[in-house]
Amino acid sequence: MTVEAHKETLEFKAEVSQVLDLVIRSLYSNKEIFLRELISNASDAAEKLRFEALSDDGLYEGDVDLRIRVEVDREAGTLTISDNGIGLSRQEVVDTIGSIASSGTRRFLENLSGDQAKDSNLIGQFGVGFYSAYIVADRVTLLSRRAGLGPEHGVCWESDGRGSYTLETVEKASRGTDVILHLKDDEKEFLDSWRLRSIIGKFSDHIALPVEMRKEHYGEEAEEKKDAPPEYERVNRATALWMRAKSEISEEEYHDFYKHISHDFEAPLAYAHNRVEGTNEYTTLLFVPKRAPFDLWDREQKHGVKLYVKRVFIMDEADKLMPHYLRFVKGVVDSDDLPLNVSREILQHNRKIDTIRQANTKRVLGLLESMAKDEPETYAEFWDEFGKVLKEGPAEDFGNKERLAGLLRFASTKGEGDAQRVSLDAYIERMKEGQEKIYYITADSPAAARHSPHLEVFRKKDVEVLLLSDRVDEWLVSHLTEYQGKALQSVTKGDLDLGELADKEEQAAKEKAAEEHGSLLEHLQKVLGERIEAVRPSTRLVDSPACLVVGEHDMSANLARVLKAVGQNAPETRPTLEVNLDHPLLKRLEAETDDARFEDLGLILFDQAQLAEGGQLDDPAAFVGRLNKLMLNMMMAGA
Repeated sequence: MTVEAHKETLEFKAEVSQVLDLVIRSLYSNKEIFLRELISNASDAAEKLRFEALSDDGLYEGDVDLRIRVEVDREAGTLTISDNGIGLSRQEVVDTIGSIASSGTRRFLENLSGDQAKDSNLIGQFGVGFYSAYIVADRVTLLSRRAGLGPEHGVCWESDGRGSYTLETVEKASRGTDVILHLKDDEKEFLDSWRLRSIIGKFSDHIALPVEMRKEHYGEEAEEKKDAPPEYERVNRATALWMRAKSEISEEEYHDFYKHISHDFEAPLAYAHNRVEGTNEYTTLLFVPKRAPFDLWDREQKHGVKLYVKRVFIMDEADKLMPHYLRFVKGVVDSDDLPLNVSREILQHNRKIDTIRQANTKRVLGLLESMAKDEPETYAEFWDEFGKVLKEGPAEDFGNKERLAGLLRFASTKGEGDAQRVSLDAYIERMKEGQEKIYYITADSPAAARHSPHLEVFRKKDVEVLLLSDRVDEWLVSHLTEYQGKALQSVTKGDLDLGELADKEEQAAKEKAAEEHGSLLEHLQKVLGERIEAVRPSTRLVDSPACLVVGEHDMSANLARVLKAVGQNAPETRPTLEVNLDHPLLKRLEAETDDARFEDLGLILFDQAQLAEGGQLDDPAAFVGRLNKLMLNMMMAGA
C-alpha cells in the first residue's frame, strides 16, 4: 500500500517554547544525561508493549525480543537511539511530543525560580527528558510506528527546537521509535563508540532490557567483516536491579536507578530494598526524593510506585500500593503472586495488595523514623519538602496514627522563628511540672499564630504552645486528639483549663471580677447582641483588652475561614468575647456614661478582637468610621 503524503508544520504552544528554550540553554548540569533520558524513554516504550501484548500478542508482529539500539553515523554526524517498543501514532506524537503535557506546563513554569540548579531538577520531574536531546543536537528527527498499525502509518516528526515542528506520514516497516540526533559541531564527542559505552554503563546498566551497540572489529577481522551484516552486542547488564542481592549493588547504582524511574536529577534522600518471602512473595525498592515535585498538590495528577509482576511491567502509578499521604515515594514493587492481567479495578479488591500496601507503609515510616533519629538535619530537609503531606496521615491511616504523630514537626513559642522543628516527643519532655495537655493554636499565618493574644497567659507562665499555620493543620488536629496519653488542646477554644498550672488566686479573682463588673459585661452583651454568645472576664489575656473564644466542640474560627476560602459552607458559630478587666480600655469603657460612645467603643473592641485572630470584618467601613470618630473626639478634647 502506498503512503499518501500528509505533511504539516505546527507551532509549539507558547509555554512549551519557554520550556524548550530552558532546555536548549543547557539547564542540565551534565550533558551526558541526554542519553540516559532517551534510553529511559525507549525502555518505557518496550515495557508498555509487553503490557499491552498480554491481551493481544499480535502486537509483537512476530518479533518478541525487545531491545534498544544506539548507533552512530560519523559521516552524517548523527546519533540514533532505536527501540522496538510500543511506538507512537500520529496523534500520540502530537499529544506527547508537540505539547509536553500541556495541562501542567503553566504550573511548571510558575515553579521555576531562575536558579539553574533548582530549575534543572524541576525539568527532570516535569518529564521533558526527550527534549534533553537539544543539549547536544541542533535538529532532532523522530520516526515512529505504533504496534498493530500497518507500515503505511509511520510518522516522522522533526524540529530544531525553535518554535515549530514538522509532522509527516511515512512508511515504516518495523514498529517502535527511532530518535535521530543531528549533533552540533562541538558535540561530536558523542560519535565515539567508547564514550557512548561508558555513558551507558554509568547511567543505564540497571535497565532490564538489552541496550545494544554494533560490535566493532579491528585489523584483519574488520576487513573480513566489512561487507557482512552488522553484529550487535549488549553493553549493559540488562537485569532488573531490584532482583539483585543488596550486597551486589552500590549506592551509586541505587541512585542511578532512582533517577531513571523518577526522571529526577538529584540523588534520593533515602531508600529501602527488601525481598519478602512466604505466602505472599514480592520485592520492593522504595525511594524518598530530596525535593517535592511541582505537581504534588495536583488532584488530577496520579501518583504511585511502578508495579511489575514477575519482572513484567504492569503499570506506572499503582496508587493502591502506597497510601495517598506517601504519594511522594517513588519506586518499584515486583510481585510473584499477582496475575499478569491485573488491572486497577482488580487492585482495589485484592488482599495481597492490601498486605503489600501495609508493608510498604511500615517500611517507609521506619525509614523516616531512622532518619529523624540518626540524621536530624536530613530529616529537617525532608520535612521542609514533604511535611504538609505527611500531616494528612493521621486522618487517613488510623492504624499508624501514633507513629505518624511521632514524625510530625511544628513551630512553637519555644522554637526559633517560624521553623517547624519541634516534635511532640520533644514538647512532652519540656512540659512544665503539673502540665497535663499539649497546647496549640491554629491560625492562617505564622505571624498571626505567634502574636495571638490567646498566648499571653502561656508566655507569662512559660508554657510552650505549638503554632499551627498550614491549612492542613485543622484537618490534622481534628483527627489527632492525643499523643502518648496527652490530650491536644486548642488555646482558642472553651474556658481555659490549665489544670495544676492554673493560679487559684487568679481564678478566684476572675469570679469576683465577674460579680463586681457585672453591669459592664451585661452592657457589652447588650451592645454586641447576636454577634456573640456571651461576655466574660479572661484568664488568657495579660496585655490585650479582648479576644474571641469559641466553644470546646465548635468549629474554630480559622477552620471556618479555610472552608470559606475553598468555597465550602461553614456553620455559623457565635464566639464568646473575653475581656481583660485590668486593661485601661476596659476601665475607660466602664466609666463611659454616653451610650452612643459606649456602643462605638464596644463595637471597636469586638472588631479588634476579630482582626487580632486573622478574621475579616463584616463591615470594614463601619469600623473605620467608628475609629475615625473616636480619633477626632480625642483630637478635639486635646485641643
